[in-house]
Amino acid sequence: MSSVEEVVREFIVVNFLFGDTQRKLSNDDSLLEHGIIDSTGIMELVFFLEDKYSIEIEANELVPANLDSINKTVDFIKRKAAVVK
Repeated sequence: MSSVEEVVREFIVVNFLFGDTQRKLSNDDSLLEHGIIDSTGIMELVFFLEDKYSIEIEANELVPANLDSINKTVDFIKRKAAVVK
């Protein structure tokens, strides 16, 4: 079973870096500031997370504090999944 971090990283690499595993991406790098993801990409990520983890992400939760890095996204998913259980 893959960790949340592995799942999120793989989704980002495959969908936004087009499989470029050579590009160094720290878990704390800002996805927006590094031009990895844009507003449309955030929506793709949200749809993926909702489907993968059976969570519902509200419009007011679509903020950089929740989704702007791998670590922030992982922490957000863990918080949301704990509420759902």
